[in-house]
Amino acid sequence: QPAHHARNMTTPVTNSINVVGRDVSKRQRAKKRSASFSLDPVSLLNEVGIAHLQNGRTSEAVKYFKKALHRVQGTTMFSDSPISDDFDIVTDFKHAKVSSSIKCEKDDAENSSNTKSNRSLYIYQREEYDEGMYMYKEPICLEECFGDNRLTIAAVMNNLAHSLVDGGFYSEALEWFENALQKAYVSSTTAPVNRVALQHNIGHCFYRLGRYEESLACYHRALLSVCELGMTELDMAASLNCIAVIHFHNSSSEVAKAMEMFSTSLEIRRRILGSSHADVATVLNNIGRVHYLDNKYKEALIVYKEALQIRRKTLGKDHIDVAATVYNTGQTLHQMGKLDEAMELYKEFLEMAKARLGTNHRDVAIMYKCIAQIHQERNEFEEAKKMFEAALQTGQAALGNCHPEVASTLNKIGNLSYELGQLDAAMSYYEEGLTVEKAVLDKDHPHIIVTLTNIAQIYKQRGDYMAAIRSYREIHGMQLRVHGPVHIDVAATLSSLGLMHYQAKDYVAAFEFYQDALSIRREILGEDHADVASTLNSIGLVLFKQDLFDVAKECFIESLRIRRKLLGPNHRDVAILWYNIATIFLEIGEDDEAMKFYKETLRVERSALGYDHHDVVLTLQHMGQVHQQRGELNEALGYFKEAAEIERRKQGNDHVSVAKILNLIGNIHLQKAETKEMIDCYAEALRIYAKSGQSADTLVIAGYNFYALSKLHPECAPLA
Repeated sequence: QPAHHARNMTTPVTNSINVVGRDVSKRQRAKKRSASFSLDPVSLLNEVGIAHLQNGRTSEAVKYFKKALHRVQGTTMFSDSPISDDFDIVTDFKHAKVSSSIKCEKDDAENSSNTKSNRSLYIYQREEYDEGMYMYKEPICLEECFGDNRLTIAAVMNNLAHSLVDGGFYSEALEWFENALQKAYVSSTTAPVNRVALQHNIGHCFYRLGRYEESLACYHRALLSVCELGMTELDMAASLNCIAVIHFHNSSSEVAKAMEMFSTSLEIRRRILGSSHADVATVLNNIGRVHYLDNKYKEALIVYKEALQIRRKTLGKDHIDVAATVYNTGQTLHQMGKLDEAMELYKEFLEMAKARLGTNHRDVAIMYKCIAQIHQERNEFEEAKKMFEAALQTGQAALGNCHPEVASTLNKIGNLSYELGQLDAAMSYYEEGLTVEKAVLDKDHPHIIVTLTNIAQIYKQRGDYMAAIRSYREIHGMQLRVHGPVHIDVAATLSSLGLMHYQAKDYVAAFEFYQDALSIRREILGEDHADVASTLNSIGLVLFKQDLFDVAKECFIESLRIRRKLLGPNHRDVAILWYNIATIFLEIGEDDEAMKFYKETLRVERSALGYDHHDVVLTLQHMGQVHQQRGELNEALGYFKEAAEIERRKQGNDHVSVAKILNLIGNIHLQKAETKEMIDCYAEALRIYAKSGQSADTLVIAGYNFYALSKLHPECAPLA
């Protein structure tokens, strides 16, 4: 099951583009704030709020911005009357400026395992790894409002909204940003609160809430405002990047549109900011994700590596945005099969995530899972199991027991258990994962379908076909609700239902399900598709079991035509059809035709699979049986002996498959009344059966010339 990708990590951007139209530098603002003790109470409250906001004390910032808003809306802005609590405000301002760095470090240590992202169910859009969606996040100093009461109210509302965003309260932030926009809908590009910044911030809130269409509309309005007001190209680049991100997440059909906008944004930022700017790296990282999801891993790796080089240089090796690109680069290398390089980057990200996010964070759990998958692909199963268990433990600590990431890890452990042949353990993990998925996902979510499919597969392995059928019927019902009756996934489930009924020997039901699957596949895929050929082969097998040989043969022949057209004459799947057709001729007594098709089967198998493949052994045995039925015992003996030699080379002298072929050879010697050779073969076969724990009854003595044997060796009959 997938996991599976890849947009587990999204990419942040540094706040290098200042709020549009604000030409006051940070140094100038710092000078103003150094003299802020002489300012009015509203400005002081706003300054205290800004100090708390910039040092991560969100709840304190919200409190002071609300106090400022209450005062500015309830009193005259520059009242000459003294305010009784001015001294307390100044004291709070000093405290916020002096002690905030210590407090911030303490908060980080205490809350590292309880970050605000843990409250969110979004897998791809995560606050820690912004994609350039939140560009205009500088708080506004009221001195920039020049006594305009309307702008002052808008500025405080804007700052309050930023505090709520910082706390992850996007619905509340959205309301305050919209109120601020109503208060300060001005055209001037020099206004401290302008509509482009507010439109961006409203779009960002909608984006975080998963309301993509509304977010897209806001960013489009921001882009229009940039053009109307004649603002800078960098403002245009910021809007284009945001619109492209929405298109990227919206639908695979909009990826081309996203790439076009990303490319334009990148060109502008490279030209103005230079190729080594952090904002350039942000767009490169976004472009890498587009390439990744389009399976263009080589192109993705090129841009990820460039983004990583820029971010390490501009942000420092321990920055969280560097970690994001480290992860993306590792994931790309993983998909390219470069496991050692991927593992190195995964481990680097793991250490960075533990240091920055804490040991009990969902991204630490995700990284344990990625490392486990590499161990599993290397067949290092013990290490894989340890990492998966660490991922599960960390995920449950970070997210609780009922979360999609936890369910994903449970299913991964189930997959590992299945691969190791531990079916009971695999079933237990799958069922636990299914319980979580049904609790937290939509009732027809694709992940639930994948888990039900895995459970059905275990039922199939156990031979519990009716239980498998119940699982597939549940899947079928979900797919009908989501896709309707004519969909390729529906056809796949119908085919699985056909197979289960075939295994249960309910050939009538199997035929009906396969027919429905064939009808859908022909309608969607056309006549000459590999899945159509596969379904025709399955229908042929069902008909063969019902002794409807002529119709079965027609299905096999049509399937053969399609596969030869698609795969060429020397493919293993083509050989399967030659084999099936030959077997029909053998059943209806047309030995010459059977032998002709078996010879073609053997030729293709040797070409596609080599001379020692198991399929070659089976075909040699069938060819020997044809000669045996025709009384051509020497020819039969030759094919059986060749099959036995292959099995001895591959499996060793004591393998059961060798015993079965020796049994066949012994029966040929029986037919030829070659007693010594017959006894030698039977005795060796019995020895192997006994060594492998099978009874003597496993030996099957059969032939057409018992009479001749009894004449040559009359002692055999009474002894038998």
